[in-house]
Amino acid sequence: MSLGRKKDKTVAATAGRRRKRREGFILFAMAFPLIALSFAFTYLPLHGWIYAFYDFRPGFTLAQSEFVGFHWFTVLFDNPIRVQQILQVLRNTFAMSGLAIAFSWFPVAFALLLSEIRSTGMKKGIQVLTTLPHYISWVLVFAMAFAMLSTDGMVNNLLMSLGLIDTPIQFLRASGPRVWGIMTAWGVWKSFGFGAIIYLAAISGLDQELFEAARVDGAGRFRLIWHISIPGILPTYMVLLLLAIANFLNNGFEQFFLFENAFNVRHIEVLDLYVYNLSFRGRSFSLATAISMMRSVISVIMLFSINWLSKLLRGGESII
Repeated sequence: MSLGRKKDKTVAATAGRRRKRREGFILFAMAFPLIALSFAFTYLPLHGWIYAFYDFRPGFTLAQSEFVGFHWFTVLFDNPIRVQQILQVLRNTFAMSGLAIAFSWFPVAFALLLSEIRSTGMKKGIQVLTTLPHYISWVLVFAMAFAMLSTDGMVNNLLMSLGLIDTPIQFLRASGPRVWGIMTAWGVWKSFGFGAIIYLAAISGLDQELFEAARVDGAGRFRLIWHISIPGILPTYMVLLLLAIANFLNNGFEQFFLFENAFNVRHIEVLDLYVYNLSFRGRSFSLATAISMMRSVISVIMLFSINWLSKLLRGGESII
């Protein structure tokens, strides 16, 4: 009898292992297309880093180009004018990324306020309207900004018809550090609705018994938010904040490329735009590749450093 029970347990354990392997294979098959796309668009292009070690010129193949080793990496620091340009670009990059991180609380606040709306229809309507800009391309955003804020745009025409101004205001030709604030405002407007979705999901996953117990104790809406909602979504916010810090050198390209003009070029040229300008305007493909390569390596180092810091501060909890 005992041998029969042992045999049944062995058969059940074997069947369980087979079922788990089958389920694991099915899950891997479902994830494989995404893994393949990620490999194709993220890791295969790294082969292009080889251009940083050649004196590549358009019209010639890589085999016809001269191998120069680390020449382009040393060029970055040999020329004082180039060093000054890179420092200005890094200043713009740090300013834009710093302002973006400084306003990273905005989606959190919006999600907390949105979660307090009792009307389901109003909540969904507001969420749709604020999420929609995320799916609008920067080309359309710039077209809208140009139609509204150009010298003969809607805003200037309205102000002049009301007699508030005599000459059009050059909204799109702002120069100096004001450009950083303007670009940050556009970025926040475009992304805060979509970013709030993550925090709304985190709020909906909180234990509702905590809210009920707090209401029984006489807590109002503000105390519920302060003592339950904010601590509940704080881990999610910290993970996204740490990932944003690790991605500090990547501001994006489309927004700054479209809003760039002769008046604001010194303060809007971030690292991604600088690499593009070197490649397609300056025809320095090898130098641009070297800069892009260094940026990627520094970003990876920052990611692992932030991950180590997260494990240190959060008791071994990692973000990757």
